Amino acid sequence: MNNILKHIEENPKETQRLIGLEYEQLQQFIQNAERLHYEKQALLESQKVRIIAGGGGRKQKLSLREQIILTLVYLRHLTTFQLLGIQFGVSESTANDTFNYWLPYLRELMPSSLIEQGKKTLLTMK
Repeated sequence: MNNILKHIEENPKETQRLIGLEYEQLQQFIQNAERLHYEKQALLESQKVRIIAGGGGRKQKLSLREQIILTLVYLRHLTTFQLLGIQFGVSESTANDTFNYWLPYLRELMPSSLIEQGKKTLLTMK
């Protein structure tokens, strides 16, 4: 468990400041995001034609909860992926890949105004 997730678990009242959601909202949001992730993964798996049995490959460094938190931290604070990687103990490219993986899922679950607010800020920074 990374420091941010551990801090949120130990200090649920600070979740709003760190993530932009109340602790209970965050828990519900994570459950919905994980459910959506598993549904989409099951659909993709059902469409695959496999020659080799599934289950191989490299294991992910971050849990699904940590990946979701990483994405929410980025949307809230618009930090660099290098700094996010340091905070979560992964490489800059892994932080970037994680964010880009979860963004479409979050678009389905979050009000678009929150996502677009982060996107507009990104466009003005370029």
